[in-house]
Amino acid sequence: MIKNSPQSPWRARILTLFPEIFPGVLGHSICGRARDSGLWDLETIQIRDFATDKHRTVDDSPSGGGTGMVMTAVVVGAALDSVPRDSPLIYLSPRGAPLRQSRLAELAAGGGVTLLCGRFEGIDQRVIDEFALEEISLGDFVLSGGEIAAMALIDGCVRLLPGVLDKPSATSEESFAGGDWGGLLEYPHYTRPTEWRGRTIPPVLLSGNHAEIAKWRRDQSLELTRQRRPDLLMGKPKN
Repeated sequence: MIKNSPQSPWRARILTLFPEIFPGVLGHSICGRARDSGLWDLETIQIRDFATDKHRTVDDSPSGGGTGMVMTAVVVGAALDSVPRDSPLIYLSPRGAPLRQSRLAELAAGGGVTLLCGRFEGIDQRVIDEFALEEISLGDFVLSGGEIAAMALIDGCVRLLPGVLDKPSATSEESFAGGDWGGLLEYPHYTRPTEWRGRTIPPVLLSGNHAEIAKWRRDQSLELTRQRRPDLLMGKPKN
């Protein structure tokens, strides 16, 4: 059961052209229950409210020519001016630094985040420079806007907040976790029945020998990491 927070809730503030998208998946399961219990809070800000013309225009053609439109510094800057400087300012962008578990842990340990969701070809660079925005990317691909990326970042933070998971140790052996597992990919999981379609649970997991089970899991994590993410093994022991 999720426990109520004795302190101020962790706050996710989102600047977007589509506030109606939220909470979306964040309103369900672990994140939804944690929000209902007051462990975190969600605030959305409609960027278009800061447009000054009758058409509520937020974008313009790119300087120097090219396809698409760019969100203007005047509108986006005014939206950012309206929010307190009480949390990291993050712009979700495919050219940003890759989002890592370690960064999620840092953000979860703070009071919250302020996320700017771009659209079209992006936002005027001067906004990024003026507000010293931290640019973060989910990976080497492009989405239609920053909203899905914002949800992913928030979900990754919320599940790390104290009181959200019944067992705080639940995150310690996950993929990319630190500690004894050193950022390896997670080992395979199995559950009953013992045999399914001719495939059986590895005997070691049924042995009751916790030392051997721990060794098997560690070996499996190492092997999966070697196969799929050898970059994570740089500078780490190979066994």
